[in-house]
Amino acid sequence: MSAIQLEVLLQTLISGVLLGGLYALIGIGMTIIMGVMKIINLAHGELMMVAMYIAYVLFSTFHIDPYLSIVVAAPALFLLGVGLQKYLINPVLKVDSILPENQVILTVGIGMVLANLATIIFQSDYRQTPVSYSTKAWYLRDYWKDSPVDTSLSLPWTVSFAVALLITGGLWFFLTKTDMGKSIRATAQDLDAAQLMGVNVERMRVITFGLGSSLVGAAGCLFIPIYYIYPDIGGQFTLISFVITILGGLGSTVGAIIGGLILGLFESLTATYIGMGWAPVGRFVIFVAALIFIPGGVASLLRSRKLGK
Repeated sequence: MSAIQLEVLLQTLISGVLLGGLYALIGIGMTIIMGVMKIINLAHGELMMVAMYIAYVLFSTFHIDPYLSIVVAAPALFLLGVGLQKYLINPVLKVDSILPENQVILTVGIGMVLANLATIIFQSDYRQTPVSYSTKAWYLRDYWKDSPVDTSLSLPWTVSFAVALLITGGLWFFLTKTDMGKSIRATAQDLDAAQLMGVNVERMRVITFGLGSSLVGAAGCLFIPIYYIYPDIGGQFTLISFVITILGGLGSTVGAIIGGLILGLFESLTATYIGMGWAPVGRFVIFVAALIFIPGGVASLLRSRKLGK
């Protein structure tokens, strides 16, 4: 392999890991909602779109950096998620119906409403946050003098990945070290047992939906220095988060992280060696492959490996 080919491969792998880290944050938000509430939130991407517009408004009006807007957008999305779950989704969950998928259909409707409200308020124009560092990069050779290749890393992608890691680490601490986090995990693992142990399941559902919404809201703020924003952008991220959830395993946060990294690497390799337009096709291929070969997701493989030991 020549030095140029090695540099292209290394650049592609690094880009895939950076993209996968952000994808993982989106997927975690959906998978914890699915784990606790046992429903697919098909308004997930539209909630991310709302956070992106919050970051855009804060940047264009108050000149607040998109990364700093997380401290506003994430709590705002938490409150929005709590309101949606408490006043819209929860009443539907309690209704006996011949269509048990009504709550899923409801999330589709919520997504459509959010997208249309964004169209009314902001029109259908593509918008962006032209930060000064959007085109800046740093080079591997500046920090590793003997590096055989001179790989460059986008500064916004690197910062977004680092912040996503911090948020994921904070989520892990919350879920494993706090009483509320343990209650959420107990609700996801066994609803009836959690109730018998005195866990307020209804409250955990509300908090979980708000938490999942705040996570995808934070992801929106991390994506906006890199992506254009428009009202229908949420649809592609809903699809991405759904693919990650299936690939990682329903309700598994570790699986969502691994699934996000796999999808990011696969899309990056597809875009580099086949073509940019084939990345969505690669996403569909890996989704179908996961359904056929590992229907339980990566989490099922991890569980079977533990049992085998």
